[in-house]
Amino acid sequence: MKSIKFAVVAGALALGLAACSGGGAGSSSGSGDESADPSDQTIGVAMPTETSERWIADGNAVKSQLEDAGYTVDLQYAADDIPTQSQQIDQMITKGVDLLIVASIDGTALANQLQAAADAGIPVIAYDRLINGTENVDFYVTFDNYNVGVQQATSLLVGLGLMNADGSEGTATGPFNVELFAGSLDDNNAHFFFQGAMDTLQPFIDDGTIVVKSGQTDIEQVATLRWLQETAQKRMEDLLTSSYSDGSKVDGVLSPYDGISRGIITALQNAGYGDSIEAGLPIVTGQDAEIASVKLINDGVQFSTIFKDTRKLAEQAVTSAESFLQGDEPEANDTETYDNGVKVVPSYLLESDIVYQDNIQSLLIDSGYWTEDQVASGQA
Repeated sequence: MKSIKFAVVAGALALGLAACSGGGAGSSSGSGDESADPSDQTIGVAMPTETSERWIADGNAVKSQLEDAGYTVDLQYAADDIPTQSQQIDQMITKGVDLLIVASIDGTALANQLQAAADAGIPVIAYDRLINGTENVDFYVTFDNYNVGVQQATSLLVGLGLMNADGSEGTATGPFNVELFAGSLDDNNAHFFFQGAMDTLQPFIDDGTIVVKSGQTDIEQVATLRWLQETAQKRMEDLLTSSYSDGSKVDGVLSPYDGISRGIITALQNAGYGDSIEAGLPIVTGQDAEIASVKLINDGVQFSTIFKDTRKLAEQAVTSAESFLQGDEPEANDTETYDNGVKVVPSYLLESDIVYQDNIQSLLIDSGYWTEDQVASGQA
């Protein structure tokens, strides 16, 4: 029954972050010293790419906050190239950094580097993306990634009219044709996003309210390597050719990231769906509140995005780093969820928000994340 479905979705939406008891940082081999002067300590920060404004913002926020605290920072971007990131981290270890903060490109590709860090007594904090297959990751700072997926699916349901923004049942009945996109399979977060979204959408798929006309519902079928906009655009074009040449229309697209969303929207516009939702564009979700997509939401083109305030994530990374360097264990609020295949990594999870056209002002502008001029222009 619909009422059961909405109780489940609303319940998932209402779940907050529950603090877990006994949240230590695990067995860091770092030798923090309360008397150490931050000016004598260097922190290596490895970020995946500068092609996404989100990662540029993360890198700048981490670097500036660490420098404000007195630390020297070695910030490197790896151009989404795994060997480059491995080499950069090797060089940081060789130079003798006191701690590493790593946002990995491939969460399974850094075991050798992290072993070298452990051998050198260097604590490692995984930043937003979990590093898998190694015991030598000491802490993880991120958002509640499963709930991000729930929020993405919820915003899709709101856009289709199946749900209201307050979690109550909408007036639409469907059926609606929806296609699914996921992130890059080598990014651990992509799996959490997709699982949260599918757990939310599955009841609607099961009763026929939502129809995935392509039949592609497994993450391996819908993944987007490296989260690339061009790859997403090509897949959307192929879906339109293979599954919608009979005159049927796409009503909604689950997209896990704003860059992917823009590729999807370009394909749909090129196929004659119109320039806005009002003119016939399907409901398209997103993530990261990138300024180009915030403008699209403001203009009624993209329907929603998920706002993960990178300033807060950077602040938590800095707080955790300072704890290690002072010989303490960072505070964790989750010691159960993030199993990297070797150990459960103690984590600190932050909350995220759904951005719609009508709350851009309150969530993004009033908080100082973007200005009115930036939203209007679509440029940072």
